[in-house]
Amino acid sequence: MKVKVLPPEDIVTVDIEKTIHVKVKPTVSVEIKNSNKKRIDFKMNMRKALNGDLMIFNHKDIDIVVMTEKKKVVAFAKDIMSEVVYGAESRLMEHLRRSGIIEYDSIQGGNVYGSLEGKLHETTERDSVKTAIFQISEWMREELPYMDSTKEHDEDMDDAMLEPENKDSTELGEVPHAEEKGSIRDHNMFSPQYHGRFTY
Repeated sequence: MKVKVLPPEDIVTVDIEKTIHVKVKPTVSVEIKNSNKKRIDFKMNMRKALNGDLMIFNHKDIDIVVMTEKKKVVAFAKDIMSEVVYGAESRLMEHLRRSGIIEYDSIQGGNVYGSLEGKLHETTERDSVKTAIFQISEWMREELPYMDSTKEHDEDMDDAMLEPENKDSTELGEVPHAEEKGSIRDHNMFSPQYHGRFTY
């Protein structure tokens, strides 16, 4: 038997590697969106006081202050206290009461003349101050027709006084002078100018 010896360069070497199994876990990102949530945009003429209270000046008759520390809503007369001002304050408090923002039995007069206040409900589910501001903006939206109509009325009254129509005005000198004019007469049985004095 003859054995043929191959030269070293003709020797073929074969290496077998074991298959390496790599377990790759896929990364899955899930974003859950609450379909019940929606973005609400509104604008109000508002300022923040030094102590953090929020002052709202949109209404023509009243100013509204949301006290962030005391958890109160207070309405003040903008200029002069009147039944119109009290009506606006009462409508605001009634709206906040119906919306569940302020306590039913907390609506009362404030320590400032002509003011009306109510205490915010205590809650842990949401921010009571932000909810109150949103409901005040909703009330302002309901008050827009009233404010627009009163503004138009005031403008009409100014126009009637400053620029009257021809049928409602007379030029200077158009009406001649007379001894007696109007409903108040000086020579009457009882003179309105003199208290308790008869004239003939």
